[in-house]
Amino acid sequence: MCLLFALCLSPGENAPRAMAAQSTGGFGLRAVAERARELASRPYENPEGEVPEFLLKLSYDQWRDIRFRKENALWRDRGLPFEVQFFHPGMFYNRLVRINVVNAEGPSPVPYSRDFFDYGDNEFKEPFPEDLSFAGFRIHFPINRPDYKDEVAVFLGASYFRGVAEGLQYGLSARGLAIDTALSSGEEFPCFREFWLLEPASGDTSLTLYALLDSPSITGAYKFIVTPGEETIMDVDARLFRRANVAKLGIAPLTSMFLFGETENGRPGDYRPEVHDSDVLLLHTNEGEWLWRPLGNNKRLGISSWKAGNLAGFGLLQQDRLFDHYQDLEARYELRPSLWVEAKGKWGPGRVELIEIPSEEEINDNMVAFWVPEPPAPEQGTTDVEEENDPLAFSYRLRWCALPKDLLSLGVPASTRTAKSAPDITKFVLDFEGGELENLSADAGLSSIITVGEGGQLLEKQLHKNDVTGGWRLVFQVRTVPEGKFKAVFPAHRPPIRLSALLKKGENLPDPLTVTWTYDLLQ
Repeated sequence: MCLLFALCLSPGENAPRAMAAQSTGGFGLRAVAERARELASRPYENPEGEVPEFLLKLSYDQWRDIRFRKENALWRDRGLPFEVQFFHPGMFYNRLVRINVVNAEGPSPVPYSRDFFDYGDNEFKEPFPEDLSFAGFRIHFPINRPDYKDEVAVFLGASYFRGVAEGLQYGLSARGLAIDTALSSGEEFPCFREFWLLEPASGDTSLTLYALLDSPSITGAYKFIVTPGEETIMDVDARLFRRANVAKLGIAPLTSMFLFGETENGRPGDYRPEVHDSDVLLLHTNEGEWLWRPLGNNKRLGISSWKAGNLAGFGLLQQDRLFDHYQDLEARYELRPSLWVEAKGKWGPGRVELIEIPSEEEINDNMVAFWVPEPPAPEQGTTDVEEENDPLAFSYRLRWCALPKDLLSLGVPASTRTAKSAPDITKFVLDFEGGELENLSADAGLSSIITVGEGGQLLEKQLHKNDVTGGWRLVFQVRTVPEGKFKAVFPAHRPPIRLSALLKKGENLPDPLTVTWTYDLLQ
């Protein structure tokens, strides 16, 4: 069943776009959307073969030796606040993207030139194609000191892009779209095929760009407004058109790495206590519920989901900010950004899905999270692509930052630790901090609410003030149901046991003091 459906646009959304289009020679999101709609009406053309084979055979070090010459950066000679540098195709960057600049006269292409690059020790005997283009680009803007333009965002590879904020380093990635992720049919990776960069004015603090997305099943038009700073903000506006029906559509997908952390109590043979770009999935519904899910690198693929009638936001956080917890002077994991997605408008019912892929190496991005909208009911419209191709329209804000300071006022689990009391018993130690917790004395009458899903049994729990941190420590144990009893209910396999916990002041007060911690206990 197709998951694409139309969302109505308010008149207030259309007016600003029309004004912006007039200042750019009539070019705007509407023009890119028409390109995407027309592209969806034609059969998909596989772009493989655009990059010559000798460039694809480059090693990582050889490709890294191809450096863009900074003096050729876009707008560098104009003294504008933003500059753009380009990436050379090669290695596994086997797709070309066309780059255009948009000003008052309209769009014009940025032609590829070998003179843009220093090829280092590489020697190429083969001729370069005349129609060669770029693999992607990076945006520069001063965020750490006024006399130096830092690299603040990069668009490179398929529909991947990354951002960085003041004082931070690159970490997790975002994507334009996820299609059929973690399905047996195989994942489809859309690509950004063309970009349009709006020329900034001298005093601008934001850069606007458009992108055309293409894949066998979906085409799309994207608008990004990038505002670098203490938080680097990306406002995203997108329209999607379908060539074919898809089984699962992932909106605002995030991709990160988690190898091991405090929950795993380190890893034998590695001196570092933790290795990850992100350690928490956070989810907020419009109903006011906050869910906090520690990430894990387990021995089998994990697919978890949380339904919401309407989404307020979700994100992958690098919650642990202490160097002592990583001890890696090269990777500096404590400086990796968190990424929060704020939904704009009503996305309707659906679910946030988290996919945790087993990994033995930190070079693998093995954590994926996105929003999956519910499909429309059959009576709401046809699923025939030829008869109906209204766009799926969605808008959201990406916040690249250390931790979103104004996000929530509740206490959070600063750490999640586990231990095995017995082969079938797992002990959990949760340290809640923040919010009102530090102001509450040991005799404040706090209580904990713990739920244990099918297949588990809560044995005991203890809650007490943590005099060291000022927060509160919750300790409890969960026993798994014996195998024989479990098979009667789940004959095929033993699914995870869904756990949750939160703190309240008194059993009967409706408002919690903390987010709802949730965990999937494997058996």
